[in-house]
Amino acid sequence: MTINKTLNATELTVALTGRLDTTTAPHLEAELKTSLTGVDSLVMDFAELEYISSAGLRVLLSAQKVMNKQGKMVIRHANETILEVFEVTGFADILTVE
Repeated sequence: MTINKTLNATELTVALTGRLDTTTAPHLEAELKTSLTGVDSLVMDFAELEYISSAGLRVLLSAQKVMNKQGKMVIRHANETILEVFEVTGFADILTVE
């Protein structure tokens, strides 16, 4: 998985490429922990994300909890497979997906 971060004032966009699974989730979690200070808008760009596992969902939930306290988090460009995972797991009701 590749992580590309773009900070524009207080909006951080994190674009993921590849698979967010048990192998790559800890890397994303570490990147987010060091990047969210002072951010009031987190945009997760999933245009190039192919797959997400339960480990990836846990990282998203963690990020959502942090952003609930300091701003908002939005997921954009998720493919049908990832949207289905969100629906089945109930994450579609927790996360803001555009």
